[in-house]
Amino acid sequence: MSSTGENSKSELEQIAAQVLETEAKELMRASRFIGPPLIRTAEIILNHAGKIVVSGIGKSGHIGEKIVATLCSTGIQAVFVHAAEALHGDLGVYSPGDPTLLISKSGSTEELLRLIPILREFQSPLIGLLGKMNSPLAKRVDLVLDASVEREADPLGIVPTSSTTLTMAIGDALAAVLMAYRKFEKKDFARFHPGGDLGRRLSLTVKDIMHPLSDVAVARRDQNIREVVIAMTDFPQGAALVLDEHRRLEGIITDGDLRRCLLQNGDIDKRRAEEVMTPHPVTLTSDSTLEEAISLMENRESQISVLPVLDQQGDTCVGLLRLHDINQTRLFA
Repeated sequence: MSSTGENSKSELEQIAAQVLETEAKELMRASRFIGPPLIRTAEIILNHAGKIVVSGIGKSGHIGEKIVATLCSTGIQAVFVHAAEALHGDLGVYSPGDPTLLISKSGSTEELLRLIPILREFQSPLIGLLGKMNSPLAKRVDLVLDASVEREADPLGIVPTSSTTLTMAIGDALAAVLMAYRKFEKKDFARFHPGGDLGRRLSLTVKDIMHPLSDVAVARRDQNIREVVIAMTDFPQGAALVLDEHRRLEGIITDGDLRRCLLQNGDIDKRRAEEVMTPHPVTLTSDSTLEEAISLMENRESQISVLPVLDQQGDTCVGLLRLHDINQTRLFA
């Protein structure tokens, strides 16, 4: 092996790029013909009241486990059965008519071939996710999803790379089609992910973690800044909300606004809140999801750390949401 110099680094970088380009080409090639059999597969799954069973061995088995995890996360009942273990008792998971997705790069996996007569007794529709269309498995299943590739992406062209990527991507495509068929929405996804960060972001609303007005510094627009500073010290949430007599939001004063005021050598006894506040700040309503709040606060050129919260009608101010509060929910994931 040659020593690592500038030329060899360049060559390695080229290899890395070629792997991604080769795999991308295989995905694009498959996208032109995978549609009809994938739709038929989705229909078989949806027309059955029970679960789908996925089976494979080796790398195909690992991919099968990932496909099952994705299907389950989108509300499809799915279980993985290792092809070898299926022949030694795991077939007890089957109910009559459960469709089976058999995954094999070669299309001649012995354990899967031995399963086929047994699965016929369970009246299982057999779908092959196969790397060879003229293989023994392709001839014995009811429907084939073509996962063949023209070339593996590694330098030798023999290591499962393009083929594994394509097989997994077809599983993702199947899950996406099933989601579209069933009109699966974010709230449905949250129901199956109550413990994870994404589940909380989709299921929790702003009112679940915001600070109500009783815990937030509130100021009038004609109030002097010294009084605002005292209120923000009593309620250290990082901001004061400037409200009118009807609790309508007129502006917000943040810790940063106060620092800028002091840098300008302003007399805090003479300056009023309306001179320092940011009028018409970005807001959100109390029924917004954390996902919406995160998008509003983080996905900006300048990150927002505090947001005034309005009632569901957007008329009156009901509290304050801090980015810190959202991050705290992630800590307890």
